Amino acid sequence: MSEPLLIKLSNPLRVLLGLLCAAAGGLAFVLAFPPFEIWPLIFIGWVLVLFAQFRLMPRKLGSLASALGLFVWLQGYLGRVFAPVGSYMAYLPLILSVFTLFAEMSLLRFHEKTGYRWFVASGVANWAGTELIRLFVPIAGTWAFIATPLFRQVWLIQPVSVFGIIGLGALIYWVNLALTLMLMGLFDQRWKLDDAVVAISDRQWKRWMLSAGVTLAAWIILSLVLLRPMDTPRVTVAAVQPAVSPIINANQGHADLVEALHARMLEQTRQAADQGARLIAWPEGGFLWDPQVEDKLGLAGLAQETNSYLAVGYVVNIQEGLFRNEATVIDPQGRFLGVFGKDHPVVFGGETSPTRGTYPVYDTEIGKLGTIICYDLDYTDTARKLVRQGAQLIAVPSNDWTTIAGIHYTHLVFRAVENRVAMVKADGGFDSAIIDPYGRIVSLASCTEGCEATVVGEVQLGSGAGTLNTRLGDWVGWLALAGMFFFIFSSGWLAKKA
Repeated sequence: MSEPLLIKLSNPLRVLLGLLCAAAGGLAFVLAFPPFEIWPLIFIGWVLVLFAQFRLMPRKLGSLASALGLFVWLQGYLGRVFAPVGSYMAYLPLILSVFTLFAEMSLLRFHEKTGYRWFVASGVANWAGTELIRLFVPIAGTWAFIATPLFRQVWLIQPVSVFGIIGLGALIYWVNLALTLMLMGLFDQRWKLDDAVVAISDRQWKRWMLSAGVTLAAWIILSLVLLRPMDTPRVTVAAVQPAVSPIINANQGHADLVEALHARMLEQTRQAADQGARLIAWPEGGFLWDPQVEDKLGLAGLAQETNSYLAVGYVVNIQEGLFRNEATVIDPQGRFLGVFGKDHPVVFGGETSPTRGTYPVYDTEIGKLGTIICYDLDYTDTARKLVRQGAQLIAVPSNDWTTIAGIHYTHLVFRAVENRVAMVKADGGFDSAIIDPYGRIVSLASCTEGCEATVVGEVQLGSGAGTLNTRLGDWVGWLALAGMFFFIFSSGWLAKKA
């Protein structure tokens, strides 16, 4: 085999080419996510970023490529999401990019010293371990998890019930890394941009491509097997979505508008019951009082009238800067079954939840019911805690805003598959959805500018037994985190051993 051709490019030109390539990779990830949903790009988009980092950029500036790719992706996806929130959240993509710039400065040196032996393994561990860490950060959750673009691919996401959303993300990144190794190996056969480059052998990249291909094929086969039907009852459920948020307008002093909204929500509830709905969910903060103390809207009577279970969200101000954000379920006899306090308050929005920490599940004639509230659906733990107690159907009152109207409900797809549980999300004006235990979107009302909707659909109940993921939690993430720390603290030893 002939020697690869040495191409002499000036450092400024290499930086320009590397940054353009990295930006293209970040843009590919943006296009993979909602609202664009060109989902196959999630399996190949990061190849451009990694190739720029490890081949195009000058040796000491490689991490600039990964920092830029990350910034383009997060700014394109999360920037518009958090723009209305303001404060430090608007700078989150920049903050994470700067951290990446410094954290990955020594990656090229490590991989060259170890002959790229750990390129795929360490990359998967770092990515999946980072996703686990984000589940403990109050401002993060599963936002921008790289499995998200696959939320409509029911045929592909079923192993999430075994490996969790982090497991699917690890597989996606594995494919990206293997493709990058192949691209660098083929590039190294023909060209090199400096004399010091450590070439990747055919045997090395072919081995990793084979492992990624076999694992992806096995994942798809398992997914199709797990799509087998369950023998559980079906029930008609509904979500009441007002034209605008009751809680926001109540806090702004629009009393007449809120009164009109409540009148419509009562009527929407009756309409849903006329269509056969047995569980009817209302949005988060539907009113600003405790209905068990003062039932101003006559909800107990409404549940009796409609012969339905009502899952309603409400907020009670305790004192300045402290309020309860809760949900309750009222049965067809007009009885209040219990109270759930929001598990993950939106701290960057000033939210509190002093009654968090209890996870009631109600054994009813239509199945075992539970509730979570809005931001709880962005984390893997809250729904899991309910299903461990046998929950088959979870109502999700929420109060979103315009820039997440076409995005937020996608998280719920993965909570449903992770635990084999049906979900019904009722939003305060933007995105209400009914999702079955396999992640199928049975019914959806998503309005970026807000709209009234009564979402009704028949959905199969979950098994109540949960899944391996329900029992073990984010076990793939914990394994990846252990691997991440191993590579952090053993990189010197591995390089010396190599």
